[in-house]
Amino acid sequence: MRDRVDEIIEQWGVERPELDASPIGVIGRMSRLSRALEARLEVVYREHGLEPGWHDLLATLRRQGPPFKLRPTDLMGSVMLTSSGTTKRLDKLEAAGLVTREPDPSDRRGTLIALTAKGLELIDAVTGPHLANEARLLEALDSEEREQLAALLRKLNLGLPPL
Repeated sequence: MRDRVDEIIEQWGVERPELDASPIGVIGRMSRLSRALEARLEVVYREHGLEPGWHDLLATLRRQGPPFKLRPTDLMGSVMLTSSGTTKRLDKLEAAGLVTREPDPSDRRGTLIALTAKGLELIDAVTGPHLANEARLLEALDSEEREQLAALLRKLNLGLPPL
């Protein structure tokens, strides 16, 4: 079986044979796969009324367990967004009644982001369908292949040089 990335590697081999284009086999496929998966994940989010980027923030708060609160810096680090990107999404989530900003009782200058009852209900409603969708997206791999791929991706992720 061949895909478009095989063609790209071959084209570089013809046009620039002195270069090793083999990294495209991994990076190119991961990049294309990331975009393709994101598009398929967004379908389920939209069906539940979530705008792009909302799921990660809501799920991160939900995974904390009661009282479903985090400092903005902890939330930002968990979802790997910039400060301004996090603020923009939080503004929209707050306007939708899914999160609130509360004073941090342990830091009088600090703020906590809290999941509202409406936010908790929404993230709980979408989590089952979301995970079922993810399982469907991985159906081309058997369980051993999934574990192997997860281990390799973990190794690659941990081995990336810092920015």
